[in-house]
Amino acid sequence: MSIQPKALKVEKSILGEGPLWNSQNGQLVWVDIEGKKVHVYEPSTGKENAISVGQRIGAIVKADDGRMVCALENGFAFLELASGRLEPIVDPEAHLPGNRFNDGKVDPAGRFWAGTMPMGEGGPLGSLYRLDEDGSAHRMVGDIGCSNGLGWSLDAKTMYYIDTGTGRIDQFDYDAESGHIGNRRIVAAIQKEHGNPDGMAVDAEGKLWVACWGGYGISRIDPATGTLLERLNLPVSQVTSCCFGGENLDELYITSASVGLDEERLRKEPLAGSLFVCKPGVQGLPSYEYKTKRT
Repeated sequence: MSIQPKALKVEKSILGEGPLWNSQNGQLVWVDIEGKKVHVYEPSTGKENAISVGQRIGAIVKADDGRMVCALENGFAFLELASGRLEPIVDPEAHLPGNRFNDGKVDPAGRFWAGTMPMGEGGPLGSLYRLDEDGSAHRMVGDIGCSNGLGWSLDAKTMYYIDTGTGRIDQFDYDAESGHIGNRRIVAAIQKEHGNPDGMAVDAEGKLWVACWGGYGISRIDPATGTLLERLNLPVSQVTSCCFGGENLDELYITSASVGLDEERLRKEPLAGSLFVCKPGVQGLPSYEYKTKRT
């Protein structure tokens, strides 16, 4: 694509991830995993704020009661943005101190899905969990190397999922009523020259926008055929995730990372860790909220 994403004048992240558009107040929220922060940015005013959470944070989503829900190094927790107060919910991997939570999203029925990964070497020790409205966590997939992007089809019958080390996007049959998944199969493999699949967003046409770590860009993929439709190029190698935002959900916000880059690489990539935005020509979908109660 000839579109040039613009780096926004906000605080850079060490390992930016999990952007989320809050349509109710016109704010973008994202996390800096290694910076142990939640960032809040208001594009209309340029106002930004950072909340320290004191531990690595892999993902953040909205709850239906006004709070946020985080997937942290030490499990799931509610977060009040105004005060920075954390309220633990459950830690399904308290027995695995070498793991931390990574990416996550809320499904069409209001459940929070987030997965884990080892912080060091050790093989596929991560898992994908489903957090239900009663605060219980259920292990849905095991033997994961680096749990990452999630998304759902427009008809809410398919869940898309990325375990970065596999180099591909997978899909599961998904039942919104029960939260069960099954019949795992491949959607598409990311070409090696395009890096490794990381975070992901689904647009209003049902296509997948996949951030490519080490690949200087984002791949737009048709999940029906596995076809690469287009590439959005960025001036940074470690592209981590993306989401649609703005008043019309026609802006694509993109996070990136500087973690692990030496001085020479940082000179070549002065924008590493920046938050980017562009208008890709399609609209996205509103994000779902975590349901704390059933109606």
